[in-house]
Amino acid sequence: MTTPLLLGLIGLALAQPVPALLARMEWPYRAPRAAVVLWQALALAAILAMVGAGLSASLWLVVHEGAPNPAPDAWRVALHVAFMALTLVVVLRTAWSMIVVAIEVRAVRRRHRTLVDLVASRDAAGRSVRILDAPEPLAYCLPGMDARVVLSRGTLASLEPSELEAVLAHERAHLRARHDLVLDAFTALHRAFPRVLRSDAALDSTRVLVELLADDHARRASGTTPLARALVKIGTQPAPAGTLGATTTLVRRIERLEEDGKGRREAAACYLTAALVVLGPTISLAVPWMSSAWATLS
Repeated sequence: MTTPLLLGLIGLALAQPVPALLARMEWPYRAPRAAVVLWQALALAAILAMVGAGLSASLWLVVHEGAPNPAPDAWRVALHVAFMALTLVVVLRTAWSMIVVAIEVRAVRRRHRTLVDLVASRDAAGRSVRILDAPEPLAYCLPGMDARVVLSRGTLASLEPSELEAVLAHERAHLRARHDLVLDAFTALHRAFPRVLRSDAALDSTRVLVELLADDHARRASGTTPLARALVKIGTQPAPAGTLGATTTLVRRIERLEEDGKGRREAAACYLTAALVVLGPTISLAVPWMSSAWATLS
């Protein structure tokens, strides 16, 4: 019974307290790409641990002294069926959440894209750029196969050419790297967990990290000063639902622009931790249990 208990505790820890603790740490934000991998590893390891706990517990209930029990008690059979059902629910809930989020987000973006094409004008800066006739500073992108970068008249009026180029580079970095797929996956995993186990830390932190990744590209393309000035000028308006915007997490993003470090040590720590989180329970608990289960059933 040790394996299911340990896997269950690991799954619960990775679902809530560990993400909450990691979200309060500053060092992962110095290596955003590696930090995204770390968050993905935590989510994957949590689901694998939950599934492994259910499977190992269900097998333990019908095995006696290292061999299948030919006549298990009724309560063992009932618990065995219950654990198998719960394991199946975890898998199906995760898959269903992925499908539902993909459908919902795609519909929201399609409606917003249609609306933007109706009310906005094309811009000479690019075929996919649309200009809204609004005085408020807005800048965001609509990802997908038919992507759009949306700016407002207020943004064009308030930015210098170099600053506008930095904003466009930021939004195009989102589209080129398909950061929307990363956020959609975390949104689905967030919904897949029951409310009592659900933590906003992974989704919120990933939203920050993809903005930092796009900032890195914009800084390389246009320079740090134009990007920082652009963030200050347009960094107050939230982006619409289903879009990726350059106006969130303003304080953290500007503070990071002031840092000169490359974050190599932080990146190495993130990758190492991600590998340990996924491979540690697998090698130390799952593989020995699978070997023992195979020997028992064969």
